[in-house]
Amino acid sequence: MDQRISFITLAVRDLGDSRKFYVDGLGWEPSEYVAGEVMMFEVADKVVLSLWDVDAFAAEVGQAPGGGVPPITLSHNLATPEGVDRVLEHARSAGAQQVSDGAEREWGGYSGYFVDPDGFRWEIAYNPGPIGQKVLP
Repeated sequence: MDQRISFITLAVRDLGDSRKFYVDGLGWEPSEYVAGEVMMFEVADKVVLSLWDVDAFAAEVGQAPGGGVPPITLSHNLATPEGVDRVLEHARSAGAQQVSDGAEREWGGYSGYFVDPDGFRWEIAYNPGPIGQKVLP
């Protein structure tokens, strides 16, 4: 198996709420949208983020996700700490839940978090290390 990820699928409670947040609030452009079923975004070369209605997800996968904090974060890396602050403010104005301000981290970077309508945590980060230097400005 090649070392890569092509799709990230998140089961969401209300696709309409997700659309309001990601499209209307954050300004993302979906590559596919089927009302009440699925919405997809091309987030990198050959990488898609899919937001899938939880019932459709359960019908195919066989199990609906449990409650509580999902044990995953999605990360959006930026070239500067100032970029982190701008994105966090944009997420706040888009209606993100639980936006934390950017902060210096003990691993040498700068990051903050926001929570989308389904409780998925997004890390907005500046990482001065080798992996963080591979981001677009």
